[in-house]
Amino acid sequence: MTGIIEYTRLTRLVYMRVSMKVDYGVRALVDLAQHHGHGPTSSSTVATRQGIPEQYLNQLLALLNRSGIVKSKRGPHGGHMLALSPNDITLTMVMNTLEQQVAPLDCLHNPSDCDLSPACAQREMWRSVEEAFDSVLDSTTIGYLARRQRELSIAKMPLVQVQGLAQL
Repeated sequence: MTGIIEYTRLTRLVYMRVSMKVDYGVRALVDLAQHHGHGPTSSSTVATRQGIPEQYLNQLLALLNRSGIVKSKRGPHGGHMLALSPNDITLTMVMNTLEQQVAPLDCLHNPSDCDLSPACAQREMWRSVEEAFDSVLDSTTIGYLARRQRELSIAKMPLVQVQGLAQL
């Protein structure tokens, strides 16, 4: 029985992998969302808080800026901020900005690549998996992740710190 459980866990880990680009991009956006409305935040500040190499972060922020998710301001009081409400930025938007379209199988988006596509049960099943994945990305916002991050951070704080936050 243990072998089956270990195999199941391994197959889940192998099945879906989020790229570093998306991971860092989402972390940066959640950081900006947690400081939304407080003016621009420097990339060095976000990089330090999130453990992201600053040069790589700048590349991601440039992509997010071009797509209209982030606004960037140059100068001594410059930095980056969300261009939209955190509740209006979905993970679908982030994925579409930072990654090319990825399907579990090539034939999902290009059925002509495989002669078996018209009558393939496996293709049908992977289409369902893709639709479920897309549904989660469509319904998850940066605002939700920022709120959840705050809840989890507070839950891990010692009681004295949590009581101090309640007084703010």
